[in-house]
Amino acid sequence: MGVMTTSNFEETPAQPWSDQPSPQPPQQRQERPTHEPVFNAPWQAVAVTALIVGGYGLQTLFPVDAILEAYAFAPTNLGRGSWQTVITAIFLHGSWAHALMNGAFALAFASPVARFFGAKLEGGLLFFAFYLLTGVLGNLGYAAVHPHGVGLIVGASGAVSGLMGAASRLMGGGGRVGPLFSRAVVGMGGGWIFINLLMAVFGGAFLPGSGSAGVAWEAHLAGFAVGVLLIGPFGRLTPRP
Repeated sequence: MGVMTTSNFEETPAQPWSDQPSPQPPQQRQERPTHEPVFNAPWQAVAVTALIVGGYGLQTLFPVDAILEAYAFAPTNLGRGSWQTVITAIFLHGSWAHALMNGAFALAFASPVARFFGAKLEGGLLFFAFYLLTGVLGNLGYAAVHPHGVGLIVGASGAVSGLMGAASRLMGGGGRVGPLFSRAVVGMGGGWIFINLLMAVFGGAFLPGSGSAGVAWEAHLAGFAVGVLLIGPFGRLTPRP
């Protein structure tokens, strides 16, 4: 066994007794927890929601028939040269329920798309260009299925569906443009197809506030597909830090 020799051993002197507590290591400063705001939607999402709901409020101040005749879209308008109604119809709605429902969906799906484009002016312009283009192509998709249709359609549903398609692509890419057939795109697309098939069968009875009016479900599906496809090219135009 080992032996400790006295020549190498130094006894430590005893410390005097004290009633003072031994010093403790300094405590790290505790930072106050930060709280996320309850409402933090991007300004583009708020603006497009206000445009939908406030636009219908403004619409109610004028005679319904005059507004629809001048600004609603019908496929036959294209043959008469009234191309502007492809755009103006996006800003009209059939009822408060219609406008509020589109506004709620727009707020939800516009937020990730707006964050992707960025909060600066250039990003805002890209966002609204994307919104309008998907709405226009959604209406033209309806016209492609009903080339001689005379029924008037109104609403931002095609554009909102475009935001939904773009959001699904961004969800599949974790905030970036993901694959065309990611789980998010396939899941949301399949669910949207199912819902619109119900609209095709039951028409306005499936939606609150629609009454006996039909639903342009073809514009919804066309808008979704366009949103999925166009978010890629638009993403290349988006300024990145």
